[in-house]
Amino acid sequence: MLLATTTLCLSAIAQTNIPTTMPAHAPFFLAPGPLVQIFRMATISRSTQALNYQHRSGATKVDFKGTELMPLANGQAKVESKRGAIEIEVEFANLQTPTTFGSEYLTYVLWAISPEGRASNLGEVLVGDNHRSKLDVTTELQSFAMLVTAEPYYAVRQPSNVVVLENVIRTDTKATTEAVSAKYELMERGGYIPTGYKLDPVVLDAKVPLEFLEARNAVRIAELEGAGQYANDSYQHALQLMKMADGYATDKRASKKQLIATSRETVQTAEDARAIAIKNRTEESLAKDRAASADAQAKSQGQANDAMRERDAAQAEAAQSRLNAEQAQQATVQAQDDRAKMRARLSQQLNDVLQTRDSARGLIVNMSDVLFDTGRYSLKSEAREKLAKVSGILLSYTGLSIQVSGYTDNIGGDVMNQELSENRAGAVRDYLVQEGVATGSVSAKGFGSTVPVASNDTSAGRQQNRRVELLVSGDTIGGTTSAMFGGPR
Repeated sequence: MLLATTTLCLSAIAQTNIPTTMPAHAPFFLAPGPLVQIFRMATISRSTQALNYQHRSGATKVDFKGTELMPLANGQAKVESKRGAIEIEVEFANLQTPTTFGSEYLTYVLWAISPEGRASNLGEVLVGDNHRSKLDVTTELQSFAMLVTAEPYYAVRQPSNVVVLENVIRTDTKATTEAVSAKYELMERGGYIPTGYKLDPVVLDAKVPLEFLEARNAVRIAELEGAGQYANDSYQHALQLMKMADGYATDKRASKKQLIATSRETVQTAEDARAIAIKNRTEESLAKDRAASADAQAKSQGQANDAMRERDAAQAEAAQSRLNAEQAQQATVQAQDDRAKMRARLSQQLNDVLQTRDSARGLIVNMSDVLFDTGRYSLKSEAREKLAKVSGILLSYTGLSIQVSGYTDNIGGDVMNQELSENRAGAVRDYLVQEGVATGSVSAKGFGSTVPVASNDTSAGRQQNRRVELLVSGDTIGGTTSAMFGGPR
């Protein structure tokens, strides 16, 4: 029979910059004092027996023997390899209260340790009546050793070195022993106690579930690991859950199941925050080390390399400037092309309804005099129909400005012509607004007979001068929105 030598290697970890006060709902058994957390670690070597449970080889049994920390403890496990996993049914006896090893230890955890040193948390071992416990778990490992440690809460990811039980091979055990040198880290006994703090004894009261005390431990340890700084979102979630658990603990109407469920979720969330904090803090430290190394190397390059970098940077900047200029020019050309296409499309759509021409000031839509009653400004039904179509077209474009201008011939007095031109322009504007065109985008003005487009000496010329024009402009179609009324056409 071969013994698998398991070397427990631990490194010193110091933690500083921890807040000097704890949250209001931190563990109630913490005595106040300055927080300067130093995890006390040590290298511990042990010998244990690792077994290779052959795939689908049937069930076998192994025993558990108490260590020097709890020599009377014992146990027995039934191990069976099934498709996809190893099933383990284990029962322990003579387990003492975990707080025997320190006030921070509230529970036990069963671990599987691979030959390569990977520790897998198989589940919590709760001390039942007559100091006995049962547990049914599975593991994906095929070769592993098993041990039981005292822990501050059930969801820890690293075993402590408070090893109270280890597996031992029976004469009838069906498995292959392996000689391995597995190295894995363990938290030293007492390592969860911050320097400057004293832990009051924990009284396990049936009215206060163990899960609630574990939740308190988990939140405290996450805080000591810097979770508030390095994993704040997860840590704040854990604090909220802890607050809920505190409420259930004091609310006589709350059920014990609610308290236990919330406490277990608090433990999981706090443990996640602790693990994230360790990862982020380590990454930050490595990043600082890499940055410091990079700075030292950059300084050693000397003036020549600095000049080369400056030259390369200048060339890159010049190339980028050229690229930016080219891209800006392309964007300008594309924008102009888009506006021209949109202008042409709008002109065609309007021209299908009313005569429309393009000008430097924008698109000019012409409404002839025949769309009004003679000498009046009320719109005929034909005019309203055409303006409704024009409104629908204008509403499909954004950023347009519509200037409505009224004109007359020179027949009659100037005052009468001016008033008629203003009224006709206003009637068109009001109808466009009625059809949904924004009030702020439409303006109207009358010019009387002051801006003729043909001679007033003939009836045909005078008819051309009697008109209402819509000047449609805007940046979206490449036309100005600030053109003055009555300008050149």
